Amino acid sequence: MNYIFLDESGDLGFNFKKKKTSKVFVITCLFVESKRSIEKIVRRTHSELKKKYKRRLGVLHAVKEKPVTRQRLLKRLSEKDCAIMTIYLNKKRVYIKLQNEKQVLYNYVANILLDRIYTKKLLPLTKNILIIASRRETNKFLNQNFRNYLNSQITNRHKVNVKVLIKTPHEEKSLQAIDFASWAIFRKYEYGDDSYYNLIK
Repeated sequence: MNYIFLDESGDLGFNFKKKKTSKVFVITCLFVESKRSIEKIVRRTHSELKKKYKRRLGVLHAVKEKPVTRQRLLKRLSEKDCAIMTIYLNKKRVYIKLQNEKQVLYNYVANILLDRIYTKKLLPLTKNILIIASRRETNKFLNQNFRNYLNSQITNRHKVNVKVLIKTPHEEKSLQAIDFASWAIFRKYEYGDDSYYNLIK
């Protein structure tokens, strides 16, 4: 079984007068044949937190952690037999129509990234592939639409056996690792800070 873990950083707001509106939006994929080594990284990094910093449910989140925790996890990730691919969107260049259809835009950008992974044959196409995306919506209809869209696009274009799931980082620990990677890449393009990106590049 091959796994693709998918997460994003930034936001899809387009009111650039607001301080918290990001200039870029990043979607990142981590692909690996066995997820066990990635889960071990997350567990080990969490176990090293001081007791007062250990989060409920044992979930690490790059935005909330201290620099030393981010560095530990990213360095360990760089040593594993896995690959990371990302796509970043300059939001100021997005058509007005798509700005008003954020779910459509998200699905479209995620599909472009996954299509490139398959086109470049970064995973063996003969094996079953499980795509696990970090849940960003609570609406069941939107989640189902996302799963169906990616499944149909990938299956029809590349003729592979693929299944798409949406889970929380608590349910799927490997999503915590891709959260850190996506955050590091986002820092590079949003703020020009490549100190974390350089740990995994």
